[in-house]
Amino acid sequence: MGSLAEVLAVAFGIGYALLAVRRNRWAWVFGALSSALLAWLAGRSGLPLQSGLQTLYVGMAVYGFWQWSQPSSPQDGASMIRRWPFFLHVSIAILILLVAIFLAPWLAVSTAGSWPRLDAAVTCASLLATWMTTRSVLENWLYWLVVNAASMFLYGAQGLWFVVGLYAVYFVIAVIGWREWLARYRLDESRKL
Repeated sequence: MGSLAEVLAVAFGIGYALLAVRRNRWAWVFGALSSALLAWLAGRSGLPLQSGLQTLYVGMAVYGFWQWSQPSSPQDGASMIRRWPFFLHVSIAILILLVAIFLAPWLAVSTAGSWPRLDAAVTCASLLATWMTTRSVLENWLYWLVVNAASMFLYGAQGLWFVVGLYAVYFVIAVIGWREWLARYRLDESRKL
């Protein structure tokens, strides 16, 4: 059975993801609460970068709430969904791989963290995907699919099964988010013609 912190982190996390699909700024409040709890859980479980990442998510949630509260934000129905070119995604993937390779030896020695390469790669990709979400970049959902699958493995290896369940739900929600945002993007693009 999971701890109360795990259960609450899952509940707040699901609230965040569902509200993000709807492009509702209150998603960021739920995200901050979930991330604060997950930071504590990851720190206790030998995943120092995941703990740091979740702490950074709290700050990103403040930025996301502010960004989505601006005029022409998702709240007022205006389209802000944008796409990035393919070459940029390839460049980002290479950069994430290089940073993970560079950080892994340091993590292994200085933190005794579990799965240092994967932890570093997931951390980098998660930060990017969160920033992409705050900026309403459509492909954020594709990044989340990869991040969520890797996170299920990381947390599962540490025995945090409620958190694994959270990331499984996030994975499904990322599929839904991709489909909904893509449909909205295409509709808005067709209106421009």
